Amino acid sequence: MIYKNNAAGISAGMLEGFFVGWPDAPDTETHIQLLKKSDKVIIAVDEEANRVIGFITAITDHTLSAYIPFLEVLPAYHNKGVGKELVSRMLKELEGTYMIDLMCDENLQPYYEQMGMIKSSGMIIRNYQNQSGKN
Repeated sequence: MIYKNNAAGISAGMLEGFFVGWPDAPDTETHIQLLKKSDKVIIAVDEEANRVIGFITAITDHTLSAYIPFLEVLPAYHNKGVGKELVSRMLKELEGTYMIDLMCDENLQPYYEQMGMIKSSGMIIRNYQNQSGKN
């Protein structure tokens, strides 16, 4: 397995199986754009299978703040340390940033607490009609 800090060489065929449970998931072309247009990205690639098995993205002002909108790992690779490695690498990329925010469902909070994050409250808007990225 290798970890990459960019989407160079990633093709649509390497991105199947993500966004599990999303009623209107982004297609692989939208997924590639998500990876390419994020300020920071770390992608886990299984070289033997020639597929992406996980990724994390961050959006930042490169001054004080960053937001981590996505951490996704293919279900077949859960509980193998891939997600923790992606988070660890992203936090290292964002080292020195004053605030790093991440929103997640309550059941996922203990996962992120293990990596030094603390619970907080926040507000969100979800425009589910735009979930696929094809608005």
